[in-house]
Amino acid sequence: MNVKALTRLMCGCTWAIALIPGYVSAQTVTGNDSGRTDQASTESGVEEIIVTARQQNESLKNVPASVSVLSADTIENTKARVAVDFVSLTSGVTIQTATTDPSDVSINIRGLNSPRDAENNIALVVDGVLKTSIASTNEPQGALAQVEILKGPQGAIYGRNASAGAIVITTKKPTLELSGQIKGRVANDNTYLVSGLLSGPITDGVGFVLNGEWTKSDGYYRNTFVGSDLHQNVYGYRGNPASVDSYNKLNLFGRILLEPSDDTEIDLKANYGRSHGGALSFNAVFQIPTLAQAFNDPIFNAKVSDHKFIFTDDTEAKHWQRTYGASMRLRQRFDFGTLIGVVAYNNNKNEYIAGGTSGAFGFFNNEPTCLRTRSATAGVVNQAPFTQYNAAFGFAMPYSPSTCDGIQGNRRTQTDVVSELRLTGGEGTSLNWQLGGSYIFIDRRVCVNLTLDTGFGGTRQCFTTDPRFPTENLTDDNYRTNVYAVFAAADWDASDKLRLGVALRYDIEARDRINNVPVNARTRWVGNPRTGYPIGTATTPSNYFLNPGLDPAYNPTGVIAPISATFKQLQPKITITYKPNSDLTIFGNWGIGFKAGGFNPAGTEAIINGYFNPPPPVGISAGISVPDLIKKETNSAFEVGLKGRAFNALNFEVAGFLTNVSNMQFFEFFVGDFGLLRSTSNIDKVRIYGVEASLDYKVSPVLKVFLNGNYTQSEIKKNSGRPYTVGNKSPATPDFTLNGGMQLNAPVSNAVSLIGRVDFRVVGPTPFHTVQKNTTPTIFGLPATYDNSTRDTFATVNARIGLDIGDFSISAFATNLFNKQFVEDVVIAPEFGGDFIAGGALRRFGVDLSYKF
Repeated sequence: MNVKALTRLMCGCTWAIALIPGYVSAQTVTGNDSGRTDQASTESGVEEIIVTARQQNESLKNVPASVSVLSADTIENTKARVAVDFVSLTSGVTIQTATTDPSDVSINIRGLNSPRDAENNIALVVDGVLKTSIASTNEPQGALAQVEILKGPQGAIYGRNASAGAIVITTKKPTLELSGQIKGRVANDNTYLVSGLLSGPITDGVGFVLNGEWTKSDGYYRNTFVGSDLHQNVYGYRGNPASVDSYNKLNLFGRILLEPSDDTEIDLKANYGRSHGGALSFNAVFQIPTLAQAFNDPIFNAKVSDHKFIFTDDTEAKHWQRTYGASMRLRQRFDFGTLIGVVAYNNNKNEYIAGGTSGAFGFFNNEPTCLRTRSATAGVVNQAPFTQYNAAFGFAMPYSPSTCDGIQGNRRTQTDVVSELRLTGGEGTSLNWQLGGSYIFIDRRVCVNLTLDTGFGGTRQCFTTDPRFPTENLTDDNYRTNVYAVFAAADWDASDKLRLGVALRYDIEARDRINNVPVNARTRWVGNPRTGYPIGTATTPSNYFLNPGLDPAYNPTGVIAPISATFKQLQPKITITYKPNSDLTIFGNWGIGFKAGGFNPAGTEAIINGYFNPPPPVGISAGISVPDLIKKETNSAFEVGLKGRAFNALNFEVAGFLTNVSNMQFFEFFVGDFGLLRSTSNIDKVRIYGVEASLDYKVSPVLKVFLNGNYTQSEIKKNSGRPYTVGNKSPATPDFTLNGGMQLNAPVSNAVSLIGRVDFRVVGPTPFHTVQKNTTPTIFGLPATYDNSTRDTFATVNARIGLDIGDFSISAFATNLFNKQFVEDVVIAPEFGGDFIAGGALRRFGVDLSYKF
């Protein structure tokens, strides 16, 4: 579908729906300026949803933008808790999360993605307070009252890194009388959840909310080797067989709301969370047609969607996460306007250790533990093709049952302080306005290491010389960021039908990077053929840099100096709203999205240019570019659409969008004789366009049906990092998504109601890299072709049925009811010749109970 066809379709839909008869006027809905969202009923009985999508209260059907809302009713009926739940109910949005550890989150909204280890592409705003850490995105945020997902650039309204959209969460305020709720869940895979909420007044004008939850699960996938007798015999201990994606989480939240007068509100919040469990739920897939022909077996050029997951790593993969923080939000009303001030502190620490991907390079071939465990585990049934072709590959597999692939570790810590002052005015007049400024400080450290595996497991230290697990490869950097911003916005009622809005924000983001890799440290086994012996032949300790970026063979200076850069951007947003009648809104908006640039791990550019780009035998003539400096990402986004209500029971919305992206940030993964490297590259120019539509129909007072869908087309227009990928699609962007279902709430008697809900979701074909149907050279001298790395279309169904009996409720549920097996994530390593893939959530069934008091 081209842009001209999209424009014609939107114009046609606009006129067709504008002619639908049967509109009725809704009652006026009142709200407040404290960030609270409410629902009121219209005369027809259809709920009027109030949102804060533009930092002000307004009816959802009047907002001049695409906003998906999970109301309190939807949250209760779906038991949605975290971002992965919100996204699964929203078309045009996808997520990959927790495939390495809980902090690993990547959200794609209308073709704009957030790469690992870079900045988020959405603003996460909880009760008016911005959270900057990407690790917070899929964490619980308290007792949910409402969730809004805004699509398109929102930086002018919501601030830092809202280049693709925003998730705006409102949690429950204190109740006027002491009340509470207890919830419980029991499900398969030893899955449990217990949560509690207590709310009420402390004194006049002071209320509190306390809530928390504990949840655990053995996960969907098992490491069959770690829990086996053979593991006990080889390594001297029996590990946890549920170690791949298991979790045990505790989250606590406290809130005190002070309202000493009608003009003053002080909102104090604090939170604590911790999680531990499994990590790195990946298998490896080959994409090398030459091997498929040589062995006459398609397993060497396999479709990622057909892969059968088997986990047999010798390492019991583990993650640890801890987060805590506090915030204060002040609202003070004056005669001339309302002043809102925010200050918040957050501290996140995420770590994991898991099996390595380095077996193919034979670093540790002659290391004594590798020799012993390789022989002892030769009969283990591994993932294909490593069992069928054990003689050819043997220990040379990632995540192997021997120690020959080493152990990889990751630590990501972040502390940040967020502050903002906002002055709003014009409430009740034809001109509403706001202006203000913000300051954010972020201190982040990221280290990724490869250590020798001697059978003692891994280490949570970034660097160690401990002979049980000495560091063999390391990237370790501190990133400090200062963000300054000023902003202003105004909305003007030009007439009783026409409303114009403009918002403007200017960001200055100053960032620096300091490298922590010990300059004098050397490896014991990991070496590079440019500067030493051929791989796999080491018999004595080697003498190479932990980070090849320090090696004069790659970096003539032999030094990784501190580096600084400043990124600036003006972010305007213009909206036009036309209301031909009270139940129809025609809207258009345009805005600039901005995500700051930054720095790759120190040594990235030197490794790429020194190892991959030279001609053979030194390199592989890869012709790629991944610099140390990541450029800022900007986009220019247009949207036009209409929304409204018809026949007293039908809510509808249709919108078309066009986004031109400059320097789209994208995750790249490299492995080689140097170890492993996680980095971010820029795609120079990408064009994205599509259409979305949604319908919500109240069939009767007890039954509601809903359907929403998104169709997206994208094209890489320029990519200097990989020029041959021009014409391919935006990474991690499905061709379409479709959501739908029905919700039932039928009284059986005065005290009992039957509740039920069915949701289905269809996700279209999804490429995960700029390299798609392309052929690339590999470090093994065999070309790789990536036709089969696009995820196939898949569909899942969730269902729930139960009873509300006064203050007690019980329901049975099933997620992924038909146990559809699909791929959650695909990390393509083009120069390695394959993909690292993680499986999606399988079927889960159980019972939820709750009691209110």
